[in-house]
Amino acid sequence: MTESLPIAQLGNSILRQQAQPVDNLGDQRLQKLIDDLIATAVESNGVGIAAPQVSQSYRLFIVASRPNLRYPHAPTMEPTAMINPRIIAHSSEIVKDWEGCLCVPGIRGLVPRFQAIEVEYTSRDGQQHRQELTDFVARIFQHEYDHLDGLVFLDRLESTRDIITEQEYLQRVLPTTSCH
Repeated sequence: MTESLPIAQLGNSILRQQAQPVDNLGDQRLQKLIDDLIATAVESNGVGIAAPQVSQSYRLFIVASRPNLRYPHAPTMEPTAMINPRIIAHSSEIVKDWEGCLCVPGIRGLVPRFQAIEVEYTSRDGQQHRQELTDFVARIFQHEYDHLDGLVFLDRLESTRDIITEQEYLQRVLPTTSCH
């Protein structure tokens, strides 16, 4: 049965660890973890979630962009499990935009990220994928990828002046932007 999992909060040591590669895609526990990650992202209004965020040290995350309360202008895509992902190329263009994190509730930060990335990953059925991601979906991938290396979005900020509360974000920033 699929369940929503508890989310590790900033300060939990697992969020600062290098996640371990996934080596057994056929393991039913891994397939259940994927289903549980998807359920957790949906229930918590996340557009992505990484295994370390639910205290599981695996190089696995879900990208599940869709409009919701936290990201009303997010594009819609099917939740996709990305196992042992890699960024193999990126644009020279860097874009700053607001991010939040389920592990850092109540805070948003203006984070610089590559506008476009080329990625490789294995899907839950064992298929290898290589694709280019741009804009918001590229941002989600980079955010979740950081979790696999023990980083949170706050580590990417250029200044502490780039931090606001979620409430301030929803009141000031969100109504004035058209992308996120």
